[in-house]
Formats: sequence, C-alpha cells, structure tokens
Amino acid sequence: MTVPASSILSALLMLFVLLAMLSIVYKSWRNGISPMPASAEVRRAVAAELNRLTGAAGGRYPKGGRMPTDGRMPAGAEPASPDSAYSIVEAGSGWGTLALHLAKSRPDWRITAIENSLIPWTVSRLARRLSACGNTVFHRSDLYDYRYEHADAVICYLYPGAMKRLDPLLRRQLRAGARVVSICFALPGWQAEKIITCRDMYRTKIYVYKIE
Repeated sequence: MTVPASSILSALLMLFVLLAMLSIVYKSWRNGISPMPASAEVRRAVAAELNRLTGAAGGRYPKGGRMPTDGRMPAGAEPASPDSAYSIVEAGSGWGTLALHLAKSRPDWRITAIENSLIPWTVSRLARRLSACGNTVFHRSDLYDYRYEHADAVICYLYPGAMKRLDPLLRRQLRAGARVVSICFALPGWQAEKIITCRDMYRTKIYVYKIE
C-alpha cells in the first residue's frame, strides 16, 4: 500500500512542530521562565524611558537635540555611527519583539539581543530580516556568559532567580552611568532610580536602575 505524499508531509510537519514545542518547553524549564513577549504598552514605555535617558547621554543621539518621548526619531535625523551609538543589550530577548521595536523606534541605537532558546532565536532572526533592522544583532548564547562592559543599558524581562544570578555580573561589568531596565521584577537589593507603571491590563512595572 502506497502512502500518499500529502500524508508524509503532514506527518513530517507534525513531527517538526512537536520537536519545536519540546525544544521550547525544555529551554523554558532550564531557564526557569518561558519566552514571553512584552506587551505593546510595555514596549512603548521601555522605548520612551530609554529615549529620555538617551537625551541626557552626552551626545549619543541624532543631530537636532533631545528626542521626543514617544520613542520615535524626528524626520531627517541622522543615525549615529556604530562607535557612538547608544548600546542596548537585552538579556533574554525571547521572540525579539522588544528588541525589534526599539530598533525601529531609534535607528541610531545599537541593539544586541541575547537568547539561548533555538526556536525563539530563529524566529527573531527571521523577523529581523523581514524588518530590515540593521542596528540589531541576535546572539544565541547564555546571558550569564555575555560580557556587558560596553552596554549603556541592559534590559531584562526575567524571573527573580535569574535576576539574582545576573546581579553580580551587572555590578561588576557595567560602567558608571549605565542603566538596568527590569520589566515586571525588581532587582533584589538595588534601589530603583525610577519605577514606571504601564497602562496595560496587568499594570506592569518597569524598574530603572543606575550604576554608580
């Protein structure tokens, strides 16, 4: 009895989907958190806050002065060179929605997104190609192995245990004046410079910390 080609393709597709789901579940178990995308309101709030910080970052913004707080570049603004660009690292970028939102909002920023789960990382890279965001790089690596010395800001959307593990790395590696922006979860033992309450249904809090 000959098996129809369509049945074989369907079986292969189901196998692929199953393996992809198992990969996500396994990495979520290892990481202690699933790759949850930030809501649109949270993305806008993070972009606006980083935009505010960039306006006081000593020249790390386009010609024309301070940026508006809606997270968008003004018409005619010139992107900064890679060496002078405001460097943002997202530690645990998931599906890449926040990183790409920031990249589209401000082409003068340089976004480095770190993710160790294969499927979300692959989806992020595909989305980057489709969106043509040349100022974003997605690295598949462990956020605890990454070197944060050159970051002007680090964004985290992690559970408390991961934040506690990341704590000594950020204290040791980030230079004075750098910011840590933590979505939803506060950094234990840190004093927030600012706490933002988003207007989403969960009233998500964003904690902003400054390295002294």
